[in-house]
Amino acid sequence: MSADLATQVRRRRTFAIISHPDAGKTTLTEKLLLFSGAIQIAGSVKARKAARHATSDWMEIEKQRGISVASSVMQMEYRDCVINLLDTPGHQDFSEDTYRVLTAVDAALMVIDAANGVEPQTRRLLQVCRARNTPILTFVNKMDREVQEPLALMDEIERELGMSVVPFTWPVGMGKLFGGVVDLRKKQMRVFSPGEDRAGGDEEVLTDLDNPAYAERFGMGWDQSQNEIELLGAAAPEFDEEAFLEGHQTPMFFGSAINNFGVQEVLDALVDLAPAPGARPSMQREVKPEEAKFSGVVFKIQANMDPSHRDRIAFLRVASGHFERGMRLKVVRSGKELRPNTVVSFLSQRRELLDEAFAGDIIGIPNHGVLQLGDTLTEGEQLQFTGLPFFAPELFRTVEVADPLKTKQLRAGLTQLGEEGAIQVFRPVLGTVLLLGAVGQLQFEVVAHRLEHEYGVRARIQPARYALARWVTCDPDDGGDKELQRFIDNNAHRIAYDAVNAPAILVEYAPELRAVEANWPKIKFHALREHAGLIFQKRMDD
Repeated sequence: MSADLATQVRRRRTFAIISHPDAGKTTLTEKLLLFSGAIQIAGSVKARKAARHATSDWMEIEKQRGISVASSVMQMEYRDCVINLLDTPGHQDFSEDTYRVLTAVDAALMVIDAANGVEPQTRRLLQVCRARNTPILTFVNKMDREVQEPLALMDEIERELGMSVVPFTWPVGMGKLFGGVVDLRKKQMRVFSPGEDRAGGDEEVLTDLDNPAYAERFGMGWDQSQNEIELLGAAAPEFDEEAFLEGHQTPMFFGSAINNFGVQEVLDALVDLAPAPGARPSMQREVKPEEAKFSGVVFKIQANMDPSHRDRIAFLRVASGHFERGMRLKVVRSGKELRPNTVVSFLSQRRELLDEAFAGDIIGIPNHGVLQLGDTLTEGEQLQFTGLPFFAPELFRTVEVADPLKTKQLRAGLTQLGEEGAIQVFRPVLGTVLLLGAVGQLQFEVVAHRLEHEYGVRARIQPARYALARWVTCDPDDGGDKELQRFIDNNAHRIAYDAVNAPAILVEYAPELRAVEANWPKIKFHALREHAGLIFQKRMDD
């Protein structure tokens, strides 16, 4: 069994696609599915109100706006590898969801808009990847438009992101004069031919790059590319697999995702270069993927993927072992036992019943409040995987139902959306009006839209007076639960509980928080809920 497990683990590639908004990330996701054979025709991302939409965008609001606001999970097979692909929101207001997804992958594919270069959200996401030493491949998109010079883009990536760049392909021309890309390893050129919808078909590949006829066909674009390729041969670093796996070096590819161009090279590189699942740290020990016993961690919860059934799906990254449908699993946090019989794999909103899964796979477990973000599932061992971040909100709103008869639906909807992590929902100790906390304004708009269209509740969302939140804990050595309860009782007017009943203090001004911290030296204040969770877990173990 261990030999079979090791073989299955080596077949897995689990990666996320990250970028700034509008760099073409969702389009590239579709085209990877297209070239792997997972779908036969791509939905037009540009035609926002057409009948077809991006396969990975399934919410109604995503189809209306043409943006991704939730991470999508897709599994496909290509060249005897099982590829788990996660498409993440590009908009910074949904960065929390993206950060959590990045804890579940072994590599990332960074999409750069060739016209805009490195943009702010790209920098933020790369910081998360670098902190986890996540290997990164780079795809420079939209070469069929008027864009920056490729050498300038390469220099900007190295300067802004702090990693060396190794071009695997190089463009010939750009915009209307875009002729194709040269494969620097195979010493051949694939000629650009636009085509939006289907993969396959005849491709023109030119060899013998020294042929003078290229200059006649591609003109000054070819002359410039030849000079740049010669310069790269002398100055660009050699590909170093170890540096790539440590997140210090990135292979770079050029193309046009909307035209299916350059996608094949990226898909092959993901199979050839991206690592198979590796060991994952838990609080108790390091867990290796080829271990016989199953373990996994819930990194995402999504409500209403099928609105007609009001379902909630817990997305779980398998960390070790072999999952089989109906097996007994333990939720370590609560001690409850699960025997999931309707576990699914995904192609965005399309799903298939799953009989088995291995380390690296992403599986969906129908969930009715039993599972929470960050939960570890095992066959009985007390393990707690770490690293799933929850950030203190930066914006706050009050939320009330427009129709008092629908108060129950409002609370049910907010409970589910809070469990997702789409928004943070706080219940004040004093008062009945719920509070919403978010990183960005667009999160409130999405919550209002989803409450109305998925739960049938129109909500009034209005500014709240708070500006800062911190989760609060107290070490057992400093008085533990009694001291924490004393703090909560004395500050009840500014204490609220979140979706997992973790207490937090909400204040209007930073000096107010500093004064509270000074008056309560035994209380710990956390900007990340994961830190608070570690204290709770330690207390549970004690």
